[in-house]
Amino acid sequence: MSDMTASPSGTPSATAPGFLARHGETLLRILVPILVVAVLIGIWQIGVMVSGVPQYILPSPGAVAISLFKDWAILAPALWVTTQITMASLGLALIGGVGIAVFLVQSKWIETAFYPITVILQVTPIVAIAPLILIYAPSTQVALLICAFLVAFFPILSNMVQGLKSVDHNLLNMFDLYGASRWQTLLYLKLPASLPYFMTGLRIGGGLALIAAVVAEFAAGSAGAGSGLAFRLLEAQYRLNIPRLFAALFLLSCLGVLIFAITSFISWLALHRWHESSLKREN
Repeated sequence: MSDMTASPSGTPSATAPGFLARHGETLLRILVPILVVAVLIGIWQIGVMVSGVPQYILPSPGAVAISLFKDWAILAPALWVTTQITMASLGLALIGGVGIAVFLVQSKWIETAFYPITVILQVTPIVAIAPLILIYAPSTQVALLICAFLVAFFPILSNMVQGLKSVDHNLLNMFDLYGASRWQTLLYLKLPASLPYFMTGLRIGGGLALIAAVVAEFAAGSAGAGSGLAFRLLEAQYRLNIPRLFAALFLLSCLGVLIFAITSFISWLALHRWHESSLKREN
């Protein structure tokens, strides 16, 4: 029996069972994590109420929600500052990572000469070099941007280099057979083939950009109107305003989840029609 019924206008429409059959798995992937989080929040609330822990040690979810609403005028501008730094550093990391990756794979000698420099930048703790960047950067915001860029840059670069070097040799031979130039091979073969690796670097880099922006602000100790959520965390800690501290942490977590969701959606858009990682198995 068909799962289509006639709508009042006379055109067929999908019934609820048909919709669930097609989208049930997607709904479960959304609802199950939400349910788990809701249960954990409930356990947290009950635990605080039963144990009688003071709010300045462990606030209840209700107290955090009240603080989030009450202090929104303070937290919202800080959230916007952190978001701007994170997204700007991620954008620069994308441009720099892809550009330098294309440059490195042009020759083994170029890769041998310059790739170790990028590795050194990656393995050097950002907390160690943040004070130097703060000294030489023209402003604190530029210093935070540089710190976040350095952390997000290497995952995109390394994944892109790996993707450009992982092209099927038979396809490379075919392009050579048909007389394709180096730039034609790069544009029509290597870049499309490296797209799954690039998307992996994008998802990793997005999360690291946020982490680096927060860590850099901790190191900078910036304050004032242009401060981000990291300063609001420190401020709440010094004032023992623990509900506001948890509210700021909640906003940071939401921002991180949002960045991951956006980058995952971009990856799905780019790969779901052709790459095995996004295709559903047929058997």
